[in-house]
Parts: sequence; structure tokens; C-alpha cells
Amino acid sequence: MDFNNILSGIVEWLLGAGVRLLISAVILAVSFKLIGRIGRKIERLSDRGRLDKTLARVLGYGFKIAAKLLVAICLIGYVGIDTSGLAALVASVGVGAGLALNGALSNLAGGVLLIITRPFKVDDYIEALGYSGTVEDIHVVCTRLVTPDNKVVYLPNGALSAGNIVNYSEKERRRVDIDMMLATDEDIDGVRELLLTLCSECHGVLLAPEPTFRVLCQERDGVSVSLRLWVKGEDYWSVKFEMAEKIKVAFAKANIKVPHNQLDVHLKE
Repeated sequence: MDFNNILSGIVEWLLGAGVRLLISAVILAVSFKLIGRIGRKIERLSDRGRLDKTLARVLGYGFKIAAKLLVAICLIGYVGIDTSGLAALVASVGVGAGLALNGALSNLAGGVLLIITRPFKVDDYIEALGYSGTVEDIHVVCTRLVTPDNKVVYLPNGALSAGNIVNYSEKERRRVDIDMMLATDEDIDGVRELLLTLCSECHGVLLAPEPTFRVLCQERDGVSVSLRLWVKGEDYWSVKFEMAEKIKVAFAKANIKVPHNQLDVHLKE
């Protein structure tokens, strides 16, 4: 084997395909870095109030995936690889993956449906599929929730888009319902005045709509009543707990009796 022929072949490859590979590697590195920066800028549009946080994250993520895939295909053609065969291979792999990943595709379709219909967005507090928590992120195939006790739950978008979703953050105000039982002989008007006074003293209780106190029904053990007041969504739990404590202390001071379940046993000889 002639050494000069081998050397000339190596030099010819370096000047041809080698240069194209080097240029492709440089373009790939620079373009991927540039695409990453543009994607992050798209995601940060929500910080400036120009775009919703959920939509900004989805657009940024989708842009990075699509742009990187497009650059990779163009560079493959530039190097000299026949992209027609690659396209056929990708199509066949896509068909096989679609059959194998039927559940994942349903989650993908569910994710697209959630983005279009927008039943919730990032930072909303929702209840769905037996879990409740704050939406931390919406991915293509799943949605990530953080529960009040700081657990992370991943919900599949397919089941999530087809199930019932309760959004506690969509409306600015929420109603706090405090149900309780009173003894049959208690003064309802006096209890009403006491509870409405507590509402006026509790920080976070809205005056419009004004708090209401209603008798629900007469039961065997006493009278069922309900105190209903309106608060801002972020004040719901703090007001609910504070009012429960205030009512307990106020009832003790006013000697208002709360009936308890009682069982009378009669012994016969």
C-alpha cells in the first residue's frame, strides 16, 4: 500500500468532509447556545408582564426543541448525509413510537388542550385527580403541583384534561363557610350579633359582600347554623383559622353551649 496515496487521501478528506464537520460543530455549538438564550428570553417575558407565565414557558420550551431540531437536520445535509433517507427513518421511527407510546401521545394532546383552553395557569391553586396544590409548572405531558405540605405531584395531562378541575384562584374572592351547632334554647339573635362583631374585628374579612349568619335547620341534637363571609383568595386559610379560634374563645366567654352527642341508657331489672 502506497503511503503517499494514504496521506493524500487523508489530506483530501480533511480539506473536504473534515472542514465541513469542523464548521458544522462550530455552528452547532454557537446556534444551540444562541437558541438557549432566546428561549430563556421568551420565558422571561412573563416577568415584564408582556406574556402569561404559563404561555411563556411553553413557547420558550417549544422554540428551543424545534429550533435545535431544525439546525441539526440542516447541518446533517451540509455534511453530506442524504436527508431523504433520514426523513424516512424518522417517519418510520415516529410511527413505531406512536404505537408504543399511545398513552404518552394522549398526554401530549392533553397538554396542548390545556394550553388552548387554559382552565388554570402557573401559580393557580387547583384540585384535580384527587390532589390539590399550587401549579408550579405545565410541561408537555404532565403538570407539576406542589401541595400545601410541600409535596410535588406530577399529574398526566391526558387524564387531567379529561377530568374535573377545581380552580380556587381564578376568582379574586372566596367564601368562608363556618358551620356549627347550637343548643335549642340558645338566643339566635344574640349569637348572630356576636359572630358579626367578630367578623368586623377580623383582618381580611371583606365588608362587601357583607358577612351573613343563617339558621340551616332544626336537628335532633340542636340547631344547625352557618356563618358565611367573603375574603380574598390569598387570605382564605388565615381568616378561616383565625375565625375558628375567635368563635371558640367568644363562645366560652359568653357561656354559649354547643350540643354534643348524648346517649341515654336505661337499665331494667
